[in-house]
Amino acid sequence: RQASFLFGEKFYTHRRLLAFTMSLLKIRKSSGEPDELEASVAQELLNLEMTSTELKGALRDLYITAAKEVDCGGGRKAIIIYVPYKLLKAFNKIQQRLVRELEKKFSGKHVIIVKQRTILGKSYTRSNKTTGPRPRSRTLTAVQDAILEDIVYPTEIVGKRTRCKVDGRRIVKVYLDSKDQANVEGRTDTYAAVYNKLTNKQVSFYFS
Repeated sequence: RQASFLFGEKFYTHRRLLAFTMSLLKIRKSSGEPDELEASVAQELLNLEMTSTELKGALRDLYITAAKEVDCGGGRKAIIIYVPYKLLKAFNKIQQRLVRELEKKFSGKHVIIVKQRTILGKSYTRSNKTTGPRPRSRTLTAVQDAILEDIVYPTEIVGKRTRCKVDGRRIVKVYLDSKDQANVEGRTDTYAAVYNKLTNKQVSFYFS
C-alpha cells in the first residue's frame, strides 16, 4: 500500500506528489497557489516538455503566470493562458504547435495565450529612480490594443474601424489578414468573447 501525503487540501501518492511538484515549475504566480485549472495546464506543459520531440527544447525554460477558463456563449469555453512579458516572444515561436497540442488535451476548448500586462493609470507617478511620463505601452488603450494582437496571433490585424450604435455603444470592427481566413474563421467568435471578457469592449472580426 502506497503512503499518501497531504498537500493543500488534497492527498497524493508519492508518485503523484512528485509529478505535481515538478509541474509547479511551469507556473509562477505572483501570489497564492495555482488553482485546479492552472495546475492542469502546468502539468500538460511539463508532459509536452518531456514527451514532444518538437516542443521539448523550446519549453524547457518557459512557464506561465496564470490560467483561467471563460464562457464564450453557446456552450463554448476557452482557456486563457497568461505568460510573462519576457517570455512572450519565445511562446510565439512555438505557439501554433503548442496551442494545437493543448487544445487536444483540453477537449477541444480554444486556447488563447496573452502576455501578463499592467495598466498604469493617469495618476501614475514615477519613483525617485526614474523620471518622465508613464510609458505609453502601459496606458489603457495601448494595453487593450496589445491584448487584441495577442488573442489573434499569429494572424495580422490589417485594419480597424469603430462603429457607434444609436444606443451609444461602440463596436470595433477588426479586419484580419485574409490569408489566414481558413485557419481562424472558426475561432473569431471565441476571439470576440475573450476580448470582451478581458476589456469589456465589443469587437467583430472580418477578413480583408
